[in-house]
Amino acid sequence: MKELILGGARSGKSLLAEKRAAESGLRVVYLATAEARDGEMSRRIAHHRERRPVDWGCAEETLQLAAKLRELAAPDTCILVDCLTLWLSNLLFAGKAASQAEAGIAIDCPLFAGETGALLDLLPQLPGRIILVSNEVGWGIVPMHPVSRLFADEQGRLNQRVAAACDQVTLVAAGLPLRLK
Repeated sequence: MKELILGGARSGKSLLAEKRAAESGLRVVYLATAEARDGEMSRRIAHHRERRPVDWGCAEETLQLAAKLRELAAPDTCILVDCLTLWLSNLLFAGKAASQAEAGIAIDCPLFAGETGALLDLLPQLPGRIILVSNEVGWGIVPMHPVSRLFADEQGRLNQRVAAACDQVTLVAAGLPLRLK
């Protein structure tokens, strides 16, 4: 089963994903996509580590998510990916997309297109249980900065495509889950 859990910042989406992974009865691997580039992000990562059960496996992948999922997925395993939002941000800045948006030119980024396409192609084929966490960022105003607009647009597109490939989609608001699919 593939599940996408969406929500805003501090909505409770990661807690729900962790609960579902723990209840799966499967071996759990937490697949982190964050990079600790500053003290605040380091604290966020430490907080997530501290609340995870010690018997869970942990893997990190900031760019090649599909390849790492292919490596880790197994019928007896639940992989919790936290989160697609940070992964998308990593892709936009590691490739040319962010600088192209900043320059006001059309986005043509092979890294971004290739990695998102690889994830979407692979997701339906993966064995075991996959739980993907992602932010719902499109409910605010349209951002003024071109890179922020690109990010919001691409996050919305990615969430739609991942949701279509998942068996279940849950939206979390104020810690309360609402099943969408």
